[in-house]
Amino acid sequence: MREKISNLTWRPLSRGDAKVSADLLNAMESVDKVGEYYDEQDTLQELIDPYTDLERGSLAAFDGDVMVGFMKTRYQPRAEDVHRVAMDGGVAPGYRRQGIGTRLLEAGVAAAKELHALHYPALKLAVDIHKPESMAGLEQLLRSHGFTPVTYLQHMEHSLGDAIPEAAIPAGLRLEPWSEHNDEEFRLIRNEAFKDDPLRAPMPVDSWKSKITNQTFRPTVSFLLRDGADGTPVGMLVTMSWDADSAATGIRDARFMFVATQPGHRKRGVAGALIRTALRTAADEGYDRAIVEADSQYPVGAFGIYERAGFTPTLRFVSWALEV
Repeated sequence: MREKISNLTWRPLSRGDAKVSADLLNAMESVDKVGEYYDEQDTLQELIDPYTDLERGSLAAFDGDVMVGFMKTRYQPRAEDVHRVAMDGGVAPGYRRQGIGTRLLEAGVAAAKELHALHYPALKLAVDIHKPESMAGLEQLLRSHGFTPVTYLQHMEHSLGDAIPEAAIPAGLRLEPWSEHNDEEFRLIRNEAFKDDPLRAPMPVDSWKSKITNQTFRPTVSFLLRDGADGTPVGMLVTMSWDADSAATGIRDARFMFVATQPGHRKRGVAGALIRTALRTAADEGYDRAIVEADSQYPVGAFGIYERAGFTPTLRFVSWALEV
């Protein structure tokens, strides 16, 4: 196998790699069991991200025409004290423990430094990696390169069914579904709600359109709550769903990607009302399951809110960081 590895071709990713990227990610899923499948449109959406510099910030390994490993970085649209570069990547199951992952990780750190010098040279740099803690060998690899765990994020699931009660909207608030007219308010609520979270940088308009309101966005299961007196938006919930997941598993998931409440309106039942509304709507629209990701240490208590809504913990993810 060593001789075969030595003959790999290495080059940056390109927009033409959407199909082979999806093939690699689906091969990884067969072993890693993360619950994420991809089709060509999904991976193309990642490759055309406006804050992913493929030439400077990516690298892929090919065995002939087959992609067997990759890394891709994404720099922050905006940064103040610390510029955080997110890195993703992986190696095909049959090619692991051959040194490919190490080369990709080291290339990713080098790429992050180059992008940092280009965009935010006066700031500190942190490189972030977000992966399930169950991936074999990952912790050893990351720790050996100076990465440390920053936070743990719990994936939780809710089996949808007819028993979900109708949601009661707190007094004084008004519910409305997503529309092109209130889309900007969704984005602004998200940015304000997570402004103190170092791992969730503010999303400008182009990033919001690329990462959120793309082909996976589900507007009929996305809601905003507004103060009935003055019209101020106080909270929102965004739902996304990947067709590739449904095709591979036969299970139609509603993923609640953001559940956000404006800081001044917390402890009023905003998040709970949004979650119950989305659960009832998702069940009515034929989804089989709802999925969320909660930081069990997050100060606003998201983990407990989801538990009370009927979600149960499944896979746990770790956010790793390298401060350079």
